[in-house]
Amino acid sequence: MHSIKDVANLAGVGVGTVSRVINNIGSVKPVTRNKVIEAIRELNYVPNQVARNFKMQRSYLVSLLLPSIFNQFFSELAYHIEDELDRNGYQLLLCNSGGKPEKELYYLDMLKQNKVAGIIGITYNDIEEYIHTDIPIVSIDRHFSKQITCVTSDNFEGGRIALKELVKAGANNVAFIGGATSINSETRNRKKGFIHEAEAMGIPYVVYEEPDPIADDIAFIKRFLKKYPEVNGVFAITDMLAAKYIEIAKRSGLRVPEDVKVIGYDGIQDHEYFHPVLSTIRQPVEQMARKAVQLLLKKIEGESVEHEDFIIAVEYWQGETT
Repeated sequence: MHSIKDVANLAGVGVGTVSRVINNIGSVKPVTRNKVIEAIRELNYVPNQVARNFKMQRSYLVSLLLPSIFNQFFSELAYHIEDELDRNGYQLLLCNSGGKPEKELYYLDMLKQNKVAGIIGITYNDIEEYIHTDIPIVSIDRHFSKQITCVTSDNFEGGRIALKELVKAGANNVAFIGGATSINSETRNRKKGFIHEAEAMGIPYVVYEEPDPIADDIAFIKRFLKKYPEVNGVFAITDMLAAKYIEIAKRSGLRVPEDVKVIGYDGIQDHEYFHPVLSTIRQPVEQMARKAVQLLLKKIEGESVEHEDFIIAVEYWQGETT
């Protein structure tokens, strides 16, 4: 592996000049800068980010705290967050918590000790008392204190759209199914929007929930089907729960969409699991990701952020299940 001295020797400059080019500080002549950049490319030199942070007393690492990298919505979000950070000269430190609160607390403590520049966090656990504002933080879908900005999709409007689309497809006895969370999460507004529109339209509806996370999706759906056999329109809180519902409903002899219409929420139906292609409320994943990064970088630079919440519009994607 090549060192910064190797780059300096190849470019015919001092180590200090290479350091100034890498860190984009101080004055370097354009011709000299180009020589250094060419030497870096030729040697495929990768700067030591930890040493760089220590020397500059500034970190260019941003942590992304995710419940699971296996969920396609989270992995798509991570992709766009990393890309936007890279465009702005920052690197991503991915922390995959598996949805475990103790692991999230471990990561938060580790991140504070290593002086990351900031954190973008997605958590559905009750860890609010451990979240502090001494490190710039932007959350996704989760409300903490007013000092922590939240980026989210328009969950309430998504619930309203889902109800209207189910009715438009012919459903007249509808249900919302999902996990009930006690934390202040924007995802709760999916149910609220659904109920609001059902009552406004005079459509019979039921809400079927269990504490989040649902311990056994299959058993949960079987109990729902047994209790509410008359339901012919289902809005699931996530695409994955919608897909699981379709699978179990078919085993029970129901046809989708002939007997029951189904809509999910997220917009990840490109995944091979979704056959038939799911009708869904699509979250603007890329827009949410880039907005979260842009807001975090403002906080890192000490700029004020005008709004506590940034709510981004959703859209309905027609699939084969309505």
